[in-house]
Amino acid sequence: MKIQSYLSFRGDCEQALNFYKGIFGGEIKNVQTYEDQKIDIPADYRKKWQHAELAGKGFEFMAYDASPDTPLNEGNKVCMSIDCNSDDEGKATFEKLSASGSVHTPWQEMSWGAKYGRCTDQYGVQWMVNAK
Repeated sequence: MKIQSYLSFRGDCEQALNFYKGIFGGEIKNVQTYEDQKIDIPADYRKKWQHAELAGKGFEFMAYDASPDTPLNEGNKVCMSIDCNSDDEGKATFEKLSASGSVHTPWQEMSWGAKYGRCTDQYGVQWMVNAK
């Protein structure tokens, strides 16, 4: 069994995955657009990503641009969680993710003996970054 996260975007999936690739590395693969799909979608949305994956060492997730008629609600029910190998790696990752976003818990020492920060990035995705 394998459980993966699948992120939804409002037309900026390509930009978001390139943003994450710039932070985490990896490769964007299996990109499919709405171009050849036989569904009712606006012409200006046809080049948007109907499916894509970002995979690298220690991570893999999928993402797509939800069709314009798909309701997306910003919320806090799900967070992406990252365990970093050092304080420096954790702090740098947290700073990149939170740039142009919002910080909910600043990067700080926590009671469980790790450094931690929680933020929402510029694409509305919530992240918890932890480093021991």
